[in-house]
Amino acid sequence: MSAPGGRSRVTSHVLDATTGRPAVGVGVRLEVRDGDGWSAVATATTDDDGRASTLGPAELDPGVYRVVFDTARYFAGRPSFYPEVAIAFDLADPGEHYHVPLLLSPFGYSTYRGS
Repeated sequence: MSAPGGRSRVTSHVLDATTGRPAVGVGVRLEVRDGDGWSAVATATTDDDGRASTLGPAELDPGVYRVVFDTARYFAGRPSFYPEVAIAFDLADPGEHYHVPLLLSPFGYSTYRGS
């Protein structure tokens, strides 16, 4: 379900705060809120630089979306608190690029609107 050709409208970059390195191999899912809850739009896995740059199509309709990170799998075999991190956001302008970075540790995380 990753994006076909073209640039993804939504991208992410995951950094592991405990190692100071990119978080490689994190599963990432883009979802859109609809009348029944959430529907999957695309999936990706972070690359060697911790980036998910093929997360979703080049065109998306305005609406509420979320990026869900599979942190349980990433931290497998290590104690951690959050099995997943879900970050919801309003995609108001379909012409803009939406970058959703995640700074991750086993017991906390932070995010912001990236560029």
